[in-house]
Amino acid sequence: MEGLSSSNPKGYLATPGPDRNGEHMMGTTIMAVEFKGGVVVAADSRTSTGSYVANRVSDKLSKVHEKIYCLRSGSAADTQAVADMVAYYLDMHSVEVDSPPLVKTAANLFKMTTYNNKDRLLASIICAGWDEKKGGQVYSIPLGGSIVRQPFAIGGSGSTYIFGHCDASFKEGMDQKECEAFVSKAISHAMSRDGSSGGVIRMAIITKDGVERKYIPGDKLPFMKDD
Repeated sequence: MEGLSSSNPKGYLATPGPDRNGEHMMGTTIMAVEFKGGVVVAADSRTSTGSYVANRVSDKLSKVHEKIYCLRSGSAADTQAVADMVAYYLDMHSVEVDSPPLVKTAANLFKMTTYNNKDRLLASIICAGWDEKKGGQVYSIPLGGSIVRQPFAIGGSGSTYIFGHCDASFKEGMDQKECEAFVSKAISHAMSRDGSSGGVIRMAIITKDGVERKYIPGDKLPFMKDD
C-alpha cells in the first residue's frame, strides 16, 4: 500500500498534515498606549505558518533603540528585516547628532521603508517609545506606509475583535497601572477569539528611566478572572 514501508509500517509519513513550508506570518495582536510618563507596549506570542503554530512563545516586541520599540505584524521575515534596518539607521543617526534619537524619527524611518517598498512588503508596525522632547509617543504605521500618532494603537489579526472594547475602555489621562490593565485585558480577549493569536502576553513599560519588561503566562490572562 502507498506510504507503507518497513520503517513506516502504519503510513504516518503519508498522513496529510498542516503545511509547515509556507511563509511565517505574525497573525497576532499588538497594542501600545501612551501615559503621562511613557508608554506601555504589549503583544501576544503566537507565530503561525498557515494553520500550524510555528512558535508559541515568540517575542514580537523588537528593540530598535534604547527607549524605542516596535511591534510587528504581517510577514515575520519582512518585519524583522525592516526592524533591523531601522535599528541600524538609528544607531548611525544617534552617533551623528550625539544624542538619543526621537521616537518620531524612528517612526518616520519605518514609514519610509514600508512606503518605498509597499509592493514588496507585508509589514504593519506600531512604533512607540520615550524621548526628552515629547515624552511617551505611539505611532501607527499600517500596511502601505502611512503614519499617524495616536493615544493608543492596536494591530494584527486579533485587533478586529477588540476595537469596540478598546474604544469603550480607553480613558484620557490613565496612569501606568491603568494602562497595563487596559492593554493586558484587551489582548487577552483578542487571544481568546482569534485563532492566530495566543500563547503569553509580553509587555514593556518605557519611561525616562528605561525599559521594564513584564510577562503574563497563558494560565493567568485577565479574561480568565472575574471582574
